[in-house]
Parts: sequence; structure tokens; C-alpha cells
Amino acid sequence: MLETCFYRGTVAHTRLLPFRHHFAYRVFSALVDLDTLSNQSRQNWLFSHNRWNILSVFDRDHGARDGTPPRAWIEGLLQQNGYDSQGWRVWLHCFPRLFGYVFNPLSIYFCCDADGVLRVILYDVRNTFGDKHGYLIPVETPEGPIHQTCAKGFHVSPFFPVKGGYKFDLMPPGARYTARITLEVDGKAQFFATQTGQRRPFSDREILKLVAAHPLMTLKVIAAIHWEALWIWRKGARFYGRPTPPETEVTAIISASKQTPQSRPLAG
Repeated sequence: MLETCFYRGTVAHTRLLPFRHHFAYRVFSALVDLDTLSNQSRQNWLFSHNRWNILSVFDRDHGARDGTPPRAWIEGLLQQNGYDSQGWRVWLHCFPRLFGYVFNPLSIYFCCDADGVLRVILYDVRNTFGDKHGYLIPVETPEGPIHQTCAKGFHVSPFFPVKGGYKFDLMPPGARYTARITLEVDGKAQFFATQTGQRRPFSDREILKLVAAHPLMTLKVIAAIHWEALWIWRKGARFYGRPTPPETEVTAIISASKQTPQSRPLAG
């Protein structure tokens, strides 16, 4: 089973075409059970749910981003797309607010049924223009790493058009966290992003360690996005204007057996 924890590791981006550009930054992230966020807030002095603290998670940063609980939002998405989610648990992997600020380019929701079996993953993407879009994809891999695909339908970087498709390759969060997203156009990899990390306990002591090592981590995320964009522009990358955001909130990939998709239990 999954457990609430932190992951301390690295985020790296690599552009392959028409030129190579690579960067990597040390980060930490949180994996939280959406049903027990308030309990975590009560158990840890340095973490809060929906109020300021050294680390915090606010409902308005996730889901519908209107202040309503993201747990209800994603359950509604699951039911709209044919999943009987009664008794399911949903785990959110994201950057927490650090001293009140966060920007999450990607948040991932791991949706597990009542038996703890991973059934669906939602990749919730946000761009710097304030737009967001999700990709809801069933888990059909019976064992081993998870491999999923979908068409790109949302503007993220101004240096890539809304064209091609994504490949998602990841292991469910355990002692280590590993995720890789590849953008392919006409069968050629254009870009890939990876995040890796080692599991750390969710405790006040660990929060102090993480903040001491990464005191400006969430500010670094947004600053790095703009700094690296400047370098890519100076290298001559073509600029694509912001298109109209998708009409639908989420792109749902429905399997032929969406009511009983192949899936597997999560290792702790």
C-alpha cells in the first residue's frame, strides 16, 4: 500500500530537437492521501492543510482550483468516465507550498480501489499562463513498470506546438519514485522530463531537513522555468503563441474494459 511521505531527488528536462538543451534541479515532493490531509495537519506542527505553515497543501491549488476539495473533484471525474469509485482512495503527488508559495507544472493522482489496487492515473498539467488540463488514463499493466500514452492536447511550453503525443513511464511510488514523460512528434522523441526521488518520512524532523536543504525550492521551480526558457529562446527555438485552451477539463483515455481494467496491487 502507498503511504504518506516525502520524496527527495531530482527533476530533469532534456530537449532533443532541433538542438539539445538539458537541465536538472534538486527538489522534494510530497505524496499525500487526500482523505487524511487534515489528520496529517494535526499530527505535524510544521505542515498544514488549507492554512499557512512552513509546508502546506491548499485545496485551491489542486482539483478544480476553486477551493473545493480535490477528492470530490477527481471522484466526479472518475464517475463521469464510467468508473465505480465507491470506496476508492486517491493519492496526490505534488510539490507542497513552501512558506506559502508553490507552482506545480504537473501533479499526479494515483487512484486505488478498495483493495489497494491502482486502477487509474490522472496527470494534471498546468502552464504558466494559468491554464490547466488533465489526462485520465487507466492502468492496464498487470505487472512491472507502468507505460501509458495519449495525444498531446494542451499548450505547455511556448517552444513546442500542441502536436504529437506523450509517453508516460513510471513506477508507482514506493521506496523510490521514478517518472518519465516523453513528447513524441511523428514518431521522434522531441523532449523528455524525469523526476526521481528517495522516500523520506512525513514528519516535522524531516520537514526541517528538507527546508534546510531547499529553502527556496518552490520559488526555484518557477524561476527555473523562465530562466531555461530564456536560454532556449537565445539558442533559436521557434516560439509558438498560446492557443485557445481545450474546451474539456480532462482528456479521458477509456480502455475497452474500463469497468474492470487490468491492474495490480501497489507495493509499499
